[in-house]
Amino acid sequence: MATPGVYKCCVMPSAKRELAEPRIVHRDRDLIVFDKPTGLPTTSPDDGACLASLARQLDPQAPRMHASSRLDAEVTGLVTFARSDRAIAALLEARRTGSYHRFYIGIAVRALEPKTGELRWAIGHDPRDARRRVALPPASAVGMSARSRYRVLSEAKGGALVLLRPFTGRTHQLRVHVAEAGAPLLGDRHYGGPIRVVLSDGRVVRAGRVMLHCARVELPAIGGVGQLVLEAPVPDDMRLLWQELGGAAELLSTEQLAV
Repeated sequence: MATPGVYKCCVMPSAKRELAEPRIVHRDRDLIVFDKPTGLPTTSPDDGACLASLARQLDPQAPRMHASSRLDAEVTGLVTFARSDRAIAALLEARRTGSYHRFYIGIAVRALEPKTGELRWAIGHDPRDARRRVALPPASAVGMSARSRYRVLSEAKGGALVLLRPFTGRTHQLRVHVAEAGAPLLGDRHYGGPIRVVLSDGRVVRAGRVMLHCARVELPAIGGVGQLVLEAPVPDDMRLLWQELGGAAELLSTEQLAV
C-alpha cells in the first residue's frame, strides 16, 4: 500500500505499446490508475470491450470501480478509477475544491492566439449528431459551463504542440474548445482536424487518431497527507508525428507540464 507523501510513477515506453494493452500506473487500497491506449473506450453503454470492464477483471476484489474521468476511445493517457466509497467521495471533493488536476498534451493544426489563455465556451449536444458536441456562448442556457486553460509549447512546420488543462469535465471539452478557437487537433475528424498534413517539401504526414494524451494527474492522497502525482509518457505515434512535422522530441517531456 502506498504511504502518505508525494509520489511520481511513470509508465516507461516499451515495444509492447503498439499492442494497445493498458498498463497499471498505480494501485493502492483506494485507487487504480491506467495508462489507456488508443482504440479503447473508457466505458461502454452495453458493457462491451472498454477500460472499465478490463479494470473489473483485473481487480475483482475492489468494492467499487468508478472512473473519475473518461478519455475518448482515440485519446490516450491516464484514467483514474476509485476502488472504494471513500475514494469516490474524496475525488468528488477534490474536483469541487480544485485540487484534482489533469494535464494533456495535444498536437493542433496551428498555434492558438494568444499563446497562453483560457477557453470558456459552454459545451452542448450537437442536434445533428448525438455523438458530437458543440461550443456555445459561456452563458448559454442549453449548454454546460466549461473551462480549459492552454499554453502553446512550440510550433512546427505543420502543427503546434499545446498543453491543455481542463477545469471541468465535459464530454469532448478540450477537442471542442481548441476547434472553436481555430486550432483543431490533428486527426480529429469530428471537429475539423485534418488526418493528413502536406508539408512544404511535398511530404504527407498522417495522423491516425486524435492527437491528444493525458500525460499527468495530480490529486490529494486519499486517507493520508500529501499529493499523488502520476505521469505517462507521450506515446510513440504522437512522438513520431511531432518529429515528422519538424518538432523537437525533447519538447514532449512531462517535465514542462504546468499551465
